[in-house]
Amino acid sequence: MTRTLIIAEAGVNYNGDIGFAEKLVDVAADAGADVVKFQTLNATAMVTADAPKAEYQIASDGGKRGQFEMLRALELTQEDHHTLVARCKTRKITFLSTAFDNASNRFLEQFAMPLQKIPSGEITNVPYLREAGNRGVPIVLSTGMASLGEIEFALDTLCAAGMGLQDISVLHCNTQYPTPYEDVNLKAMETIRLAFPGIKVGYSDHTSGIEVPIAAVAMGASVIEKHFTLDRTLPGPDHSASLEPDELKAMVLGIRNIERALGDGRKVASPSEAPNIAIVRKSIIAARAISEGELFSEENLTTKRPGGGLSPIQWDSTIGRNARRAFVADEMIEW
Repeated sequence: MTRTLIIAEAGVNYNGDIGFAEKLVDVAADAGADVVKFQTLNATAMVTADAPKAEYQIASDGGKRGQFEMLRALELTQEDHHTLVARCKTRKITFLSTAFDNASNRFLEQFAMPLQKIPSGEITNVPYLREAGNRGVPIVLSTGMASLGEIEFALDTLCAAGMGLQDISVLHCNTQYPTPYEDVNLKAMETIRLAFPGIKVGYSDHTSGIEVPIAAVAMGASVIEKHFTLDRTLPGPDHSASLEPDELKAMVLGIRNIERALGDGRKVASPSEAPNIAIVRKSIIAARAISEGELFSEENLTTKRPGGGLSPIQWDSTIGRNARRAFVADEMIEW
C-alpha cells in the first residue's frame, strides 16, 4: 500500500501567537497527519512597503492594513521556531516550514527538515529556485497560478542546480481561498504527471471541504497539503478556508481508507468475499427427477444457489450428456 504524505498546513493560522501555534501542532498530531507546516515570514524580505493584498486577504480585515503590515504581524521569531520544533518532537510529528526568501531558508537549514516546500509564488523566482535545488533536500513544489511552461522552467532550474526529478514532488494547486469547485481541475494532476515523467504528483488544496483532497488520493496524489485552524471564525487571512480539528481528522481518516481501498489492481476474489462464492453463485441442478442414462437437457436442468457444485460455466458441455445415475429434483448434478 502506497502511503500518502499528508501535510497539515498551519501556515499563518497561529496569528503570530506561539502558544496558538503549539496548539496547532497538537491538532495536527492528533489528526494523524505526517507533517505540520508553518510559514517562516520576513516581511521586509518578502514584499515592498506598498504591496497590495489579495481579495481574500482584504476580506479578512476589511483592508485596514497593507500586505507588509499583515505579514509583519504574523512573523515567528527564531526562538518561536525552536519551540515549535521541540513541540513536534514531543508529539512525534514532522516539523516543516515554508520560507519565502533565501535568508530564511538558510535559517531553517539548522532544523534538518526532511524536505523543502517551495510555495506557488516562488515558481518563477530564479535565485530562490537555484538555492533550493543546490540544497540537496527533496522538494515539494506547489504550482498555483502556473502554466505547464512555468512548471517546466522551475523544474529545469532546480535540476540544473543539482536536483533529480525523482526527488521532486509537484503539487497541483489553486491559490484562491477558498477555491471554487469548478476551478479545482483535479485532472491537471494527470496532465502534470504525463508532461514530466519521473516526478511524483500531489495536490495542495484550498477548497472549503475534505472531499477534493480525498479524491486526489484516489487519482494518484502522493502528497496532500491542506490548511487547518482551531476555529474558522478567527481573524486572519487563511482561517475561513481552513479545516477545523474534527474535519482535519476526518480528512486524514478518509485518505487512509482510500489508500487501503486502492489495492494492488489485481482482479481476484478478495479474502473477505471468497466465502461468499459458494453462497451467491449457482450450480447446475436437476429441475425434476432424472433417470439413470437420461440425456441432460434444458428441460430437466436448471441453475440454483448454492455454488460448490457443477458450475453453470459448464452448462453447454453438460447438455446432451447421459446421466450416470438417477437424480432427484433440486439435487446438484455431477458427471
